[in-house]
Amino acid sequence: MKFTLSWLRDHLDTNASPQEIADKLTAIGLEVEGVTNPAEALAPFRVARVLTADKHPQADKLQVLSVDTGDGGPVQVVCGAPNARAGMLGVFGPPGAYVPGTDMTLKVAAIRGVESRGMMCSVRELQLGEEHDGIIELAADAPVGAAFAEYAGLGDPVFDVNVTPNRPDAMGVNGIARDLAAAGLGTLKPRPVAEIASGFDNPVPIRVEDGSGCAAFAGRLIRGVRNGPSPDWLQQRLKAVGLRPISALVDITNFFSIDAARPLHVYDVKKLRGGITARRGRRGERFLALNDKEYDATPDDCVIADDSGAIGLGGVIGGESTGVDDGTTDVLLECAWFAPEVIAATGRRHQIITDARARFERGVDPLAIAPMVEAATAMIQQLCGGDASQVTFATTKAWADVIAERTVPFRSARVEALAGIDLPEAEQHATLDRLGFRITGNGVVPPSWRSDIDGEADIVEEVARIHGYDNVPSTPLPRAMGVAQPTATRSQIVERRLRRTAAARGLDEAVTWSFISEKEAAAFGGGEWRLANPISEEMKVMRPSLLPGLIAAAQRNLNRGATSVRLFEIGRRYLGEREHPTAAFLMVGDARARHWQTGKARDFSAFDAKAEAVSLLEAAGAPVANLQVFPDAGPTWHPGRSATLRLGPKTILAAFGELHPRLVREHDAPGGCVAGEIYLDAIPAQRASGRARAAYAPPPLQAITRDFAFVVPDGVSADAVIRAMRGADKNAITDVRVFDRYQPDGGELSLAFEVTLQPGDKSFTEEQIAEMSRRIVAAAEKLGARLRS
Repeated sequence: MKFTLSWLRDHLDTNASPQEIADKLTAIGLEVEGVTNPAEALAPFRVARVLTADKHPQADKLQVLSVDTGDGGPVQVVCGAPNARAGMLGVFGPPGAYVPGTDMTLKVAAIRGVESRGMMCSVRELQLGEEHDGIIELAADAPVGAAFAEYAGLGDPVFDVNVTPNRPDAMGVNGIARDLAAAGLGTLKPRPVAEIASGFDNPVPIRVEDGSGCAAFAGRLIRGVRNGPSPDWLQQRLKAVGLRPISALVDITNFFSIDAARPLHVYDVKKLRGGITARRGRRGERFLALNDKEYDATPDDCVIADDSGAIGLGGVIGGESTGVDDGTTDVLLECAWFAPEVIAATGRRHQIITDARARFERGVDPLAIAPMVEAATAMIQQLCGGDASQVTFATTKAWADVIAERTVPFRSARVEALAGIDLPEAEQHATLDRLGFRITGNGVVPPSWRSDIDGEADIVEEVARIHGYDNVPSTPLPRAMGVAQPTATRSQIVERRLRRTAAARGLDEAVTWSFISEKEAAAFGGGEWRLANPISEEMKVMRPSLLPGLIAAAQRNLNRGATSVRLFEIGRRYLGEREHPTAAFLMVGDARARHWQTGKARDFSAFDAKAEAVSLLEAAGAPVANLQVFPDAGPTWHPGRSATLRLGPKTILAAFGELHPRLVREHDAPGGCVAGEIYLDAIPAQRASGRARAAYAPPPLQAITRDFAFVVPDGVSADAVIRAMRGADKNAITDVRVFDRYQPDGGELSLAFEVTLQPGDKSFTEEQIAEMSRRIVAAAEKLGARLRS
């Protein structure tokens, strides 16, 4: 939501500075994302007069201008604008000035052999509009040498406020002014609306159908209008907040959308076929919208239709067929109320984002229909002329419920209980009164523009935010005497260990959205949890995996120049009827840095992913010594370069490896990335013991190692051989690891293993070592391996 300081002062009598206003807005819950002043960016630019305009000696389409900037003698400027001529007044940018529309800093330069010491600017180059056919031409009385921003009245700070979805009233300047006045930063200016005298009935039939999503529709015919460009003050206001002026009639509707959070619409009556009906869409209805795109209406949409069919999506976007233009003389003004849930669903379904949708889906003031019709009619008559008819007001059965007065129970003591603020009841009531609430014997009646107020806690929030969250005292919680008892759960402790371990291993933590698109979810088995009211079509499914978010985050980092990305996230997957705590990681890029000691960088491999998965499982308390590696982790993973880590054939603790090439291709994932997921809820809980940790008991005798080299048949994994060798003597053998792999071209695979033997209370004899070696070889031979000679 953007507005200018002068626009705010139309509603609020205040002398506060822009910074004071921004600070107060943020303090009362309306976060200000930025305050910009166009005059600051355009400070170097001056009003200048073209003294002479001569043909460029080396270019037919260029002219060499002599320009009076009001500062010393004439300045030579090379210009290609067709409207540049002697005697005209324009806007001059000197060397050193930054031109925002071209992202260029001016300097003295030779253009086709002729020196140019500055630039005569167009509207688009100064980001004041889209016109670029020629340079800006000012009025003949513009003062030469004056600052252009000051002359053009551009020194009007623009506020950009991030309005939360529960504040429909703050989508209008009047609602923001009301909040500031309630917070003591000025006085709200009354703006009475006079009823327009009407001399004839509205000849356009208007009807709304029950269940259409439109509960009320007010329409008024204004005939004999003249639709042309809107006045400069209106165009400047719309441009300042990022809207493009179109025509007087359209600009008026856009004005009230920003000014009063009330979207309006106008129809060219001569283009209508019959009357207006608000109803549900019908299959096969297709119309061209004002954004030059065609849409197919559905039975779930609320459409505005005439006898020819749908001519717009109610509350979202109008149709081109009935749009006003310079030839419009008779116009139908629409002011309606649409059900927020219908508007939100329609906008998402058709992927249309408009200012009207943003306001209707939050919930506009239903009682503002009549005054807004009168205010808009008055402005139309003021700027375009015309005679107004009586207002036709059509409603459905649901309208009575929409405008019904609601009383919310409220106890003043709840302000201290919920917000920690001790305020006298009279002060609480005064705050609510300034916000438009009415105190009754049964509670509080919210104003019609606050449809978000639902319960007592909402009332407390209003009192607290106007009082100021920064004024809430810091009160420590009571604490019992003695040593505090541990409060962290097992899952919280596990997640903390995982975070520390992952960070220590060089992974960076990422926090990604829990909502993903249907396409992303389908690649990971499909989403089972769907949002009834998603933020957008791309965020409508609760994630079945943490990897889509990490893939997107890794790609963003690579796009910004990162050469090695190592990310992890601890969060929840949403499958079945519950949430599943999960840890995931993703690595892509250089597996090691380029350095004279480490040699050439390499890509990450599935073995790197396995190392991370095992380390994280160990940190989570999993019995890693008992883990078994099962190849092929499923359709998400590369069929030959992935695996799962399990406790037995059914209990899967983790999956790791390279992503499936199809997934990488279809979802634009980074090439060469490896990843893994740790299923924390599958890790068996450790048995409780009376000690916090086992006592440190180092072995009294030195361990010994023995090396074995086996020729291993195809289909037998190194992990299977390791497990067999460990099982030869579970008490004495404490570790088995592969330290060498050899396979000549076309030859058999040879694996070399180092076995660690740990004696207990006395050293091993030669006979005992020989016996254990024999059992180790026998265990490997049961798998088909043979001792290499």
